Amino acid sequence: MSTFEMRFTRGKFPAGGGYPGHRPGTRTDEKLGMICEYDVPVTMRDGVKLYVDIFRPATEGHYPVVLAWAPYGKHAGAEDYYAMLPGCGQAKALHSEYGMFEGPDPAHWCPHGYVIVKVDPRGAWGSEGDLTFMSPQEALDGYDVVEWAGTQAWSNGKVGMNGVSYLGWTQWKIASMNPPHLAAINPWEGASDFYRELCFHGGIRSNFTAMFPGTMCRPTRRAEDLLAMCKEHPLFDDYWASKNADLEKITVPAFVVASWSDHGLHTRGTFEGFKKISSKEKWLRVHGRKKWVDYYAHVEMQRQFYDRFLKCIDNEVKYWPKVNLEIRERSHVGNFRSENEWPLARTVYTPLFLGAPRGELSTEPFDDAGKATYRVDNPKDKSQNATFEMTFPRKTELTGHAKLKLWVEAEGSDDMDLYVVLDKIDRSGNRVPLPSQSAYDLGPVAYGWLRVSHRELDEQRSTPFQPVLLHRREIKLAAGKIVPVEIELWAASMLFEAGEGLRVTVIGSDLHAQEAWEHDAVRTVNRGMHVIHTGGPYDSHLLVPVIPAR
Repeated sequence: MSTFEMRFTRGKFPAGGGYPGHRPGTRTDEKLGMICEYDVPVTMRDGVKLYVDIFRPATEGHYPVVLAWAPYGKHAGAEDYYAMLPGCGQAKALHSEYGMFEGPDPAHWCPHGYVIVKVDPRGAWGSEGDLTFMSPQEALDGYDVVEWAGTQAWSNGKVGMNGVSYLGWTQWKIASMNPPHLAAINPWEGASDFYRELCFHGGIRSNFTAMFPGTMCRPTRRAEDLLAMCKEHPLFDDYWASKNADLEKITVPAFVVASWSDHGLHTRGTFEGFKKISSKEKWLRVHGRKKWVDYYAHVEMQRQFYDRFLKCIDNEVKYWPKVNLEIRERSHVGNFRSENEWPLARTVYTPLFLGAPRGELSTEPFDDAGKATYRVDNPKDKSQNATFEMTFPRKTELTGHAKLKLWVEAEGSDDMDLYVVLDKIDRSGNRVPLPSQSAYDLGPVAYGWLRVSHRELDEQRSTPFQPVLLHRREIKLAAGKIVPVEIELWAASMLFEAGEGLRVTVIGSDLHAQEAWEHDAVRTVNRGMHVIHTGGPYDSHLLVPVIPAR
């Protein structure tokens, strides 16, 4: 049994109605040939009622069900959530009146013979109970709703799940429960480790936690206070473990979509989900664009997948490559390539050694020891950092996991917050900006983070190219102590032509704060000076995934 006590905040709306967008009853859309049923109660095993919207073809029959699950409001809503991130490329106006944030639009699905069921989870908007996020209770409720949907008179007994972000996270969680009527899942950029991927990056707390419950989740009664729980649970414990799905238990067919462009949120967890699930039929597609635009641009591909596994149609899905990767060159420029596995089996993991005196990266280690230093007293001064750079003499592709090993020392503190950024440099010496974080255009190739007191490795799960941290205890630094650390850089892909370069930057705060989920500057442990030791006995290096040309 878990030993943690949940912290809650008070809700705003009464159960069963009284919130913006509440519209009980039934209507028929003659143009789409669709019956719309709003605020239908579904009773959970403990008697709590959740409210769902059902959109189904007007012609009587038995249809497959696509389920969308998130706490942002099943109704179209008065808010345009996309407008909160104006660079995202998506807008509420691009949906029909039946659309929802990050999820399937019934106007795109029902005319093709699908039922769409949109759920307000327990405690969200009008549904009864307390709102929690990725909890065991939410998984049980998901199981119950899947089974309810699979046994209705209008259902053919096959249920799929669909959607982006939270609508992807819940797919891992619910699918691991193996409800009998769940026939396929399509996690579109969904984190799978709540601690490592959403709330703490390398042990540094992310301000993304303030979103829950925040302004987008309107609790009925009480809502889990995720920020308060982060403050009480800074290390990985039973509370965080309770939120993570047992991925190995997932066996249903899965079409998994990740991106190189969602570092700090979904990239890592989507790859980990694909790698770990036990599904015999699974596909991975990875792009480098903005996630909402990409999701809605590929509705036909989603339907093709569900046609095969919810309608048993023999179609092109059987010819899909198991892995399909966009190899990025610059913003919105890149070619897709078919692969057989992830990570790529032919990867040549190559160390690029750091040379402090001249800020170099080299394929050969440096004989002489050196050190790079930068102050960290002013987190707003982004110029105080250490950079290391190289130029590729020939065309080079880096695709996969990378890590940065450093020998570090703190002067004036017993801990360090390290932020790492990989950038592509063009032949003119300019940084190449890339789509990043759902809505931005100035992102890097890859990010990595580490609070040095969290440096203890999980020896069972770590690999030479992907360190995994335990986050079970803090190991503080002693004055004058030089320690080795390994920093995971989230998976990325980039093609470099001859004469183009790679730069790694180490800094004491978010280098591209406007482009990322900022980290909590109030809690930073940085003081004084950071020292990076290189050369001689200090094998500080960047390990990169070089892909040989075929």
